[in-house]
Amino acid sequence: MNNEEDLDKAISDFSEAIRLNPSDAEAYYNRGVLYGKKRYYDKAIPDFSETIRLNPNDAEAYYNRGVSYGEKRDYDKAISDYTEAIRLNPNLTDAYNNRGNVYYYKGDNDKAISDCNEAIRLNPNLAESYGNRGLAYAEKGDHDKAMSDYSEAIRLNPNLADVYYNRSLVYLHKEDYYKAISDYNEAIRLNPKYAKDYYYRNYEYGIKGDHDKAISDCNEAIRLNPNLAIAYNNRGDVYREKGDLDKAMSDYNEAIRLNPNLAIAYNNRGDVYREKGNYDKTIADYESALRIKEARE
Repeated sequence: MNNEEDLDKAISDFSEAIRLNPSDAEAYYNRGVLYGKKRYYDKAIPDFSETIRLNPNDAEAYYNRGVSYGEKRDYDKAISDYTEAIRLNPNLTDAYNNRGNVYYYKGDNDKAISDCNEAIRLNPNLAESYGNRGLAYAEKGDHDKAMSDYSEAIRLNPNLADVYYNRSLVYLHKEDYYKAISDYNEAIRLNPKYAKDYYYRNYEYGIKGDHDKAISDCNEAIRLNPNLAIAYNNRGDVYREKGDLDKAMSDYNEAIRLNPNLAIAYNNRGDVYREKGNYDKTIADYESALRIKEARE
């Protein structure tokens, strides 16, 4: 049931069921699931809470409330609910997988890996858990294990755009630029609206010296997200490589307008001013970049 009109009708029916029987735990649960599908998490959470009040042993209600809290980035509550769901049902694979994902977002990569391990033990074919574990390994700097997990996730499910993107970052770290571009291409094929993939692929084309393709990718990233300051910055880099300082300057100006704290854009614009012989503006931009970097430290 994905049609919005059908979802609304189903919600209306469950609401009527609740009106007729306010103790109908299943109706609250089902309505909460539908609210979740519509991304109405503030409505889903009270329904799952009422389900739990009526049936404290409903592991799925804890799990789904955890999903809603996770989507709201209330990570501690999400972890608490996933943990209770696991206590009630130790074989609830998705609860381990999702809790591991939340641990990753909280920066606890060891717990993330542990939960992914358990999810994979329960379901060795769960591609998402391999992808999530790969993220945690990458954060820990274990790029070989990350690569292995991303590749296994892709073998199990070749349609995971995010995993191709994440594996491309590992190839980038290993300076295997051709494989990085190949994975960027596949991520974009699977999700053409993935603007940052165009931006990163532009970086790889720039390294290879293919300036026209690099500019084309930046153009597409900007078309998909006109506020992506770093894409303007990178296009400016390519124009500078091509010797078109005026276009480079224009792009750096736009990057700074969109993100006044983008230190690298000030540095790059300062370089252009230096090449143009405007040393006062060069110094001013370098000082701005340093000021931004110092403020972050």
